[in-house]
Amino acid sequence: MRIARFSIDGNVAFGAVEGDRPDELVLDIIKGIPFAEFELSGTKVPLSKVRLLPPVLPNKVVAFGRNYAEHARELGNEVPDAPFAFFKPSTAVIGPGDEIQYPSFTEDLHHEAELAVVIGRMCREVPRERVKDVVFGFTCANDITARDVQKREKQWARAKGFDSSCPLGPWVETGLDLQAASDLTIQLTVNGEQRQLGRTSEMIHCIEDLIVNITEAMTLLPGDVILTGTPAGVGPLNVGDEVAVTIEGIGTLTNKVVKRG
Repeated sequence: MRIARFSIDGNVAFGAVEGDRPDELVLDIIKGIPFAEFELSGTKVPLSKVRLLPPVLPNKVVAFGRNYAEHARELGNEVPDAPFAFFKPSTAVIGPGDEIQYPSFTEDLHHEAELAVVIGRMCREVPRERVKDVVFGFTCANDITARDVQKREKQWARAKGFDSSCPLGPWVETGLDLQAASDLTIQLTVNGEQRQLGRTSEMIHCIEDLIVNITEAMTLLPGDVILTGTPAGVGPLNVGDEVAVTIEGIGTLTNKVVKRG
């Protein structure tokens, strides 16, 4: 099931996305929230009539860096022996169609296409064999990075945590299991030109390893998001660019870069 979060007539709701052709997609509005037992209302609205929002509002976004060997090497970094985590605040999250605001404090803004894992239940110290029980689904993400700031400041809070640096969407796909999610095509285009192309099977540390690693340290809550790293091919974005992340079996997340006002 594809579950989207959207607004219509000033109201915010979740809905199940139905249909195959982009121009015929409809939302069956969900009664309640998708992280608990819910029912479909049978009330349907065309996707074209709503504004898609970030599919979840995470308490925290836990991101893992240098989890694709070729990406680590392209930036001159060593491949880490263990998962390497950092955070993006909830205020960094935007949805499909929202604007990526180019910050005034950087001159080298980069895209990073990523598979995002959405957590479905409160969990801590999750054993590897139980990871499947805490995953709600998967969505597309773009780990927007101020590369010059990242290099200059060494720690990444400003470089990767600024407002609009974490586009998510267009919805959460709940029909993929961990095995399927471990080998998906992930690609990114800028103004229609392909910049990144890889497969999630190229991850150094798999999804199970990442969730075991972070839950050893902290509790994850329903709606929290795990970013799993980016394949090689990261590069600059400019004001006016349209950037799109497409992941096999999930969908396409598109955003435009604007100058921060």
